[in-house]
Amino acid sequence: MGNKLKVIDFFCGAGGFSEGFRQMGYEILHGYDSWKPAVDTFNYNFNLKCKAKNILDFKNSIDEIEKVPDTEVIIGSPPCVSFSSSNKSGNADKSLGVDLTETFLRIVAVKKHQPNSILKAWFMENVVNSKRYLQTAYTFKDLGLVDWALKHRISPLKIAINLYENSSIINSADYGSFQKRKRIISGEIIKCQKLVIPEKTHSDESLSHLKPYNNINKIKSKFPSPFDFKKGRFVEDVQYNISISVNLLTDHFYDTGVYMTEWEMSKYYKTNHPFMGKMSFPENEFNPSRTITATSIANSRESILYKTELDRTGDGEYRLPTVREAAIIMGFPICYQFLGLESSKWRLVGNAVCCAVSRAFAKVVLKEYKLNIPANLIVSTYPNLEGVLNLNTYSLKKFDNQPVKNKNARFRRHAIKDGNLTVTLSNYDIEINTKNDNQWYTSIQYGNGKGFPIQKIDDKFYKKIEDLILLKTTGTKFLSIINNGFTDKIGGSQTLQELYEAQKSTERYKNPTELIDELKFILDKIGVENDVFNQNEHKIFQFKNEVPLSQLYALYAINKISTIANSK
Repeated sequence: MGNKLKVIDFFCGAGGFSEGFRQMGYEILHGYDSWKPAVDTFNYNFNLKCKAKNILDFKNSIDEIEKVPDTEVIIGSPPCVSFSSSNKSGNADKSLGVDLTETFLRIVAVKKHQPNSILKAWFMENVVNSKRYLQTAYTFKDLGLVDWALKHRISPLKIAINLYENSSIINSADYGSFQKRKRIISGEIIKCQKLVIPEKTHSDESLSHLKPYNNINKIKSKFPSPFDFKKGRFVEDVQYNISISVNLLTDHFYDTGVYMTEWEMSKYYKTNHPFMGKMSFPENEFNPSRTITATSIANSRESILYKTELDRTGDGEYRLPTVREAAIIMGFPICYQFLGLESSKWRLVGNAVCCAVSRAFAKVVLKEYKLNIPANLIVSTYPNLEGVLNLNTYSLKKFDNQPVKNKNARFRRHAIKDGNLTVTLSNYDIEINTKNDNQWYTSIQYGNGKGFPIQKIDDKFYKKIEDLILLKTTGTKFLSIINNGFTDKIGGSQTLQELYEAQKSTERYKNPTELIDELKFILDKIGVENDVFNQNEHKIFQFKNEVPLSQLYALYAINKISTIANSK
């Protein structure tokens, strides 16, 4: 025990960063985190008695830093939420993220430069976007260590931490992880005075000498589905040499099926998003997983959805990963336990550092210092389940609680996207980004995001293009379908809003999502995908000379929806 390198973990979370080091024979001495469920989970798996602590306690107190045990390795993963580009569309306040990160670097600086320092390496993990808000190098003065530096006869203007050449973007799939999770790793092996990047072990290139990327199919083909519980059998860990009774496997045998309204929304955002690229729906299981997030959401672009193993259509046709599947994707062994309710477990798993990545950096330290590398990974082979809230229910979900939208929720949807061109139905003015005002709008978007032109279309505009549509081979058929049945399903403005909020339709009226989906079906059915509308003297689309004929048809139908809704 005394020969093991000791590790201290800041922002320890569930312990993914520490787990990789433990697997390589390190002793995990302490973990710091302000969130109690994280500390409880960390203690549970590492047999420690740490207490919840705000890392900002170290910001202005040298005494607090000096109470931290001296270790050979310091690791930390400052919370990425405020740095994430997806948080409030990238407009979130970054100051807390900077504060927390610089506080961690302050601790590292003291432990690295103190007399008789035993520090051999330090590593920090964060989202790639974080580098935009951090300095490339920090002096002692930058880190609030002027007095400490002078006390130790160090110039306050000397660089204490250099991030510029000691940071690298790491893709976890390159090290055997089941997901392509890109994160920036900063740090230093003190002996080398630089960050040493581990050699990659996996690749997605078929001609590479490296192992092929691990993919989701490897998990699903070798691991029981959530609906495949059979007493008496044993479950093999797909990553580690572990086999346990199926009765001991937690957080997996429960129904994660999602409502049709949820997965349809996710499908729309993935395959037909107004201004982002196309993604697979459901997940392409022969690729590594996309990034596991800290929340289990079923109706967003970021949702990870699998086709269910059950014979279901509609509600429950697709499902989310279980907490256990997500944990495997993050690299946790199947004996690792997460404490708390399902939402807490998802946050613990999604915020963790991939064990494959931390293990790779742990191995580099051993190699650089010519220390013994374990022949086998050190992993717990039997789960401790005392006090664990197991999510297993061994039962199927009843889809009797349809999710609803908030009162006055905003709506925006288009039937088809061609390049950057979309014709959109919305219940707010997209150009000036207003709140829902109980009116329905037709608009044309000519580009992705801010700065591209938006053409607003007045109600009853559809009448001006009806004759143009009749000139087309498929025009009569299209108008017949739209005007004989489709328009009958359009309710008034308030009805349309209420149906959208309730996420359902009635026998008489369809909600706006279903109206747009039905329009997409009609356009596909009449077969105008490759036909072009050359405007010539008819300037319908102001910023295009020619557009797909399907967009002209979409403009007619969507404008008819907004016109009818606003007139009732």
